[in-house]
Amino acid sequence: MNPANRRLPLAKDPRYYQIIVLGLLLGYGIIELDFGIHWQNALIIISTALTAQFLGTRFVGLPHFDPLSPLITSMSLTLLLRTDVIGLAAVAAAVAIGSKFLLRYRGKHIFNPANFALVTLMVSSDHAWVSSGQWGSAAIGAFVLACLGFLVLTRARRAETTVAFVVIYATLLFGRAIWLDDPFSIPLHQMQNGALLIFAFFMISDPKTTPNTAVGRILFAALVASVAYTIQFIYYQPNGPILALITCAPMVPVIDSLLRGRIYRWEKPAGRETRPIKGVY
Repeated sequence: MNPANRRLPLAKDPRYYQIIVLGLLLGYGIIELDFGIHWQNALIIISTALTAQFLGTRFVGLPHFDPLSPLITSMSLTLLLRTDVIGLAAVAAAVAIGSKFLLRYRGKHIFNPANFALVTLMVSSDHAWVSSGQWGSAAIGAFVLACLGFLVLTRARRAETTVAFVVIYATLLFGRAIWLDDPFSIPLHQMQNGALLIFAFFMISDPKTTPNTAVGRILFAALVASVAYTIQFIYYQPNGPILALITCAPMVPVIDSLLRGRIYRWEKPAGRETRPIKGVY
């Protein structure tokens, strides 16, 4: 049987864990917290993403429709994207999934799909913005979210990307506080931002858009953290990490050309195969 036609069991495919964690977070946010999420937007984003994935699968001739990745992308978009125009929610989902099929280089996505859609809509429309993610900023809530995300990353074998980003970004924030003689409560509050945690644990760590080697992923995380800090605290623009990721994404092929490693495959995350299976998205 072609490996691309096999579906991994729940215990081995990290995307199941991502879907569970994001789904629980989304449900808890809608029921218990004021996320500002309209159920209509959530429905249109998820349904459009799945439809776009199905059409893209047929268009490029993939052997089967895989709903897992578009579910992860659509739930990330639902958590972060805010718009008062329901049509833009559908556009965001279509742009995100479309980028997976159209913007590729050597078997990998160039941009994280959710990140690409968020930035595209923010730049092109005044009716789309990113949620600040200040969901109470309770330390215990941030800790629980971080632990759940870390479980996902451990399964996906990309934990070093997030660890490096969080450590370097936090170091920059605390260094700024020391330089300005601010209390440490300020950088602690900044690190307890829900959007930042989702970015760190579910966006920058995307195995399909990060370098193929551990050293490369650490270098990439350091680059994103530095650019994010520059955008946020030198140019005083909001959404620094999200803008930094799309800015730094074209550096991934450069890093991969210098530090050669295995391309990540959902079908065989720990395998030794160095060449991607044709048509795996």
